[in-house]
Amino acid sequence: MVYALLRETRPLVLNSARVVEASLRGDGLSVGTRAVLEMLAEHGPMTVPDIGDRLDLARQGIQRHVNDLSTRGLVESRVNPAHRRSVLIATTPAGAALFARIRADELARLGAMAAEHSAGDLATALRVLRSVNRDVRQRATDLR
Repeated sequence: MVYALLRETRPLVLNSARVVEASLRGDGLSVGTRAVLEMLAEHGPMTVPDIGDRLDLARQGIQRHVNDLSTRGLVESRVNPAHRRSVLIATTPAGAALFARIRADELARLGAMAAEHSAGDLATALRVLRSVNRDVRQRATDLR
């Protein structure tokens, strides 16, 4: 059953990325830059390595996204009181406003999906996906 679940999630992830990418075109963002903005909007200022850890992506890729967002005035570097050489990245007011609009648009579209399922069904699906993700992530960590 877990294999069947993973077979369904692969195309879901790919097609979700395509839909998100198309919706972001007008804003000049990529799926990656959107993910960085989301992390910062949800968790506040973070270091590049911390963002990478949360997204399971390499620090170098995150740094490229941060550089792109910084060039556009959507994020800024701040002094990190916990570590002088590792700055904190935070959204600017423009970045926070842009992400809030993007999130509202996405939530409006998502509200119509999987309408035949109850909130309980979706909560169960979320618990199962989190469990599988935890186990796969641990397996990937063990392989490094």
